[in-house]
Amino acid sequence: MLLHFREMGQGTPLVVLHGLFGTLDNWQTLARRWADAGHRVVVADLRNHGRSFHSDEHSYELMAQDVRGLLDHLSLDAATTTLLGHSMGGKTAMRFALDYPDRLARLVVVDIAPGFSDMRHQDNIIAGLNAVPLPTLETRQQADETLAHHIPQPGVRQFLLKNLYRQDDNSFAWRQNLATLTQHLSAIGAEVTAPQPFLKPALFIRGGKSDYITAEDKLTHIPALFPNSQVETVVDAGHWVHAEKPDEVFQLVQAFMGS
Repeated sequence: MLLHFREMGQGTPLVVLHGLFGTLDNWQTLARRWADAGHRVVVADLRNHGRSFHSDEHSYELMAQDVRGLLDHLSLDAATTTLLGHSMGGKTAMRFALDYPDRLARLVVVDIAPGFSDMRHQDNIIAGLNAVPLPTLETRQQADETLAHHIPQPGVRQFLLKNLYRQDDNSFAWRQNLATLTQHLSAIGAEVTAPQPFLKPALFIRGGKSDYITAEDKLTHIPALFPNSQVETVVDAGHWVHAEKPDEVFQLVQAFMGS
């Protein structure tokens, strides 16, 4: 099955993958900027997210296969294609680069390392999303009030509520496949490994206030799998680097694709 995607611009291809509980909409603004700067930008919803298909299975190997199917469908030139991913999308991008190195020219990973990620920090989000009473829900405000019992940060709640929509019968539903994501949360934190490294250029962008990429990752784990990589830190940014510091992310990626 083909991933849901949106395409804009013409030129060298850039494919963008969102993170857990995200959608392609999270990258729309930056995608337009890169398109205006001369790139053919493709933003995609990963499986069990957004408007892409739902499945009982969720793993990085399968998500990398989904991305391969999208690139096949679009007939992208492997010699010039850049794949960019944030968080879960970043691990998907790493998995793709390691499994299909001949399909890419370069790789961009935003605020995630290849190592194991302890997903306990997602427990409150999972609990909050599952607590929202969809069958009886009447307003988005009610959903926000339920989430607030588990998630105190208004910004995080608003990010999650972007997935809430009304169905044809006027009832509410989540766009993401919450049951599958809840079941496979540990797989989303799994380490990315490979017998052979990805030798082409790779850019890792980390938030200066985020701990998703550690000093050990920078010195050891990332170079082991991506020896031709560089790590750039965006000061005063957390995990959602692209949302907090879009100008910096735009310039870093633009310069990297032109190098």
